[in-house]
Parts: sequence; structure tokens; C-alpha cells
Amino acid sequence: MKSVVVIGAGKIGSTIARLLANSGDYHVTVTDLSKEQLAQIDVHPSVATVQIDIADKGALVDLLKGKFAVLSAAPFQLTIAIAEAAAAADVHYLDLTEDVESTRRVKQIAATAKTAFIPQCGLAPGFISIVANHITSGFDTLESVRLRVGALPQYPSNALNYNLTWSTDGIINEYIEPCEAIVEGKLIEVPALEELEEFSLDGVSYEAFNTSGGLGTLCETLKGKVRTLNYRTVRYPGHAAIMKALLNDLGLRHRRDVLKDILEKSLPSTMQDVVIIFVTVSGQKNGRLVQESYANKVYSGVVAGKLMSAIQITTACSICAVLDMLANGDLPAKGFIRQEEIDLDGFLGSRFGHYYDMDSAKAKAAE
Repeated sequence: MKSVVVIGAGKIGSTIARLLANSGDYHVTVTDLSKEQLAQIDVHPSVATVQIDIADKGALVDLLKGKFAVLSAAPFQLTIAIAEAAAAADVHYLDLTEDVESTRRVKQIAATAKTAFIPQCGLAPGFISIVANHITSGFDTLESVRLRVGALPQYPSNALNYNLTWSTDGIINEYIEPCEAIVEGKLIEVPALEELEEFSLDGVSYEAFNTSGGLGTLCETLKGKVRTLNYRTVRYPGHAAIMKALLNDLGLRHRRDVLKDILEKSLPSTMQDVVIIFVTVSGQKNGRLVQESYANKVYSGVVAGKLMSAIQITTACSICAVLDMLANGDLPAKGFIRQEEIDLDGFLGSRFGHYYDMDSAKAKAAE
């Protein structure tokens, strides 16, 4: 049994702990600054809780020493501190961050580390890059790679057509920070909330717009190989216009604490959500211009004996699947590992990754 540390006792961190403990192959220590959050962790013989301040590097390093890996489900602002502690303790490092600058620093830390550093192990960035790389590998040359992901309420009932399903800090960061893209073969930055488009999937209308971080390291990987590469977040129509009014017209992009307070007090959370994953690739195969797509919807359902939201399932199962692949020797044990280096079939065939499978996900949602 391998011992791991999960940092962050929120919705995702607690889900990761439950999945790993129930697998029978991991002993999990969950750590958080909040006693209240730690008290809500499900009691399990393979789960322990420790209150710790991540700012206390010495205490964090001591906690990590001798463990197999640390999995960060903490806010993106803590990413660098956790990665530095992982390197000092010689443990494998995995995180869920979507923050571009944090990931660049993690890559630098990994260059001299003795263990594997695998950032962005969630849905987007994360699984979406694994899918994109799998599809693009079948083309002779690439023309465009378009990635669309959204975590949405099944039953929207407010003007934003949205419920909180993810970290509020993370959402605000994605809506404000510049977004990487490849346009006409050149790697550039484009503004968030722009380039609005509309599309339909299974008869439902959606909009999609630029957000930061969803591509992970894919821009760097595909630079010079594709003419167009972009990532956009999926929402129901009308969402982007209201968010632009809040951020730009009311100036809340400069008062993130105020915006966070408004969103958390005004938008209820929901367990009745759906995750939409849509990847489209076009390019040349055998002298012909061909397009291939991957479309999937994952719904909330019962996993490990407990009802979980779709964003909990997709995010927690993704990082757990990557951890399993690392533990099984399917991934390098040292250095910086990009999500697009992970084999899709191996991921989906794992005990955690199979929840992404369309038929499996629907079956779970029906339980």
C-alpha cells in the first residue's frame, strides 16, 4: 500500500481521498488549514487528516517525507510552494492547477528534481489534452485543433445560467488572465471572454469563449505543427455577456475578492451538473483533408458508494488515474510529464479513468 498526501479538503480533495482509500492500494493523509474542512472528510481506515499551514515549508516537507506522492487540490496560489516542498522531500508531485505561470515554475522545479512532476491532472487542462494528442497522432499534418469543455448545471435557473461547480478563485482566474492559442501557426496570447461562438450538441445550444489555462502545455507541444489551436469554455447562451459586464464595465476584474464574494453568495452549488467535452481536429490523412471529433457528456452519479457531481467525478478520477499509471510504471518516474504524453487507452482502461467512458458514465449516472 502506497502512502500519499492530498492537499486540500474541499469537494475535489475529499473526493480524491475517498477514491484512493476505497481502492485498497493507498493510505491517504489529507491536509488543510481549515479544521472545519478536515472534519467533513469521510471516516475511513485508510484516511488520516492533518491540519497544516502550507506557508510553513518545514512542516510540509516533514509531512511529505517518506510518502509516494503528493496530490494538490489546493488553490492555484499555493501551487509553487507545494511543488517546492515535493522536490525537497523527494516525492512525486501531481496537481490540478490551470494557472499558466504556476505550471511554468513547476517545470523549472522538475528540471532538478529526483521524482516525477505531473501538473494539470484534471479535466481541462488534463484529460482534454490526452484526448487531443490521441486524435492528432493519427494525422499526417494538422490544420486545426479546437478544444471545448464546460461544467454546467443540468437545470439552469438564473440569468448567468450557471451554478458553482468548481473553485471560485479558479473560475475568476480563467475569466481574467490571458489565454494561449496558436493562430496562423504562431503562438500568441488572446484575451479571455472573447471570440464568442455558438454551437449545438444533442439538440442543446451552447456558447463558448476564450478562457485561460485550458490548453496546459499543448501549445508548446504543437507549436510549429498546427495552424490553429484554441481552447474555449462552454456555457449556456448569455453567460459571457453578463460576466464581461461584471468584470469590465463594473471593474470587478480589479476587485477579485468582491467578485468572489458576490458569486459565492448569489450562485448556489449543485450536484445535478453535466461536463461537456468536445474536441475537433482537422488535417491531412493520405492526401485528403479529414476531420475527426470526440464528444462526450459526463453526468453526476454514484462513485465509490457516494453521489458525486460530474465535475467531482471528472476532476478527481483524472488525477487518480494518472497516479495509478505512475504507480504501475506506465509513466516515467522522474522529470516533467505533460498531459499529452499520457496514453488515452491506458487512461480510459484504468479503474478511475473508465468513468470518462461515455457508456460507463451514463450507466453510473443511472445508478
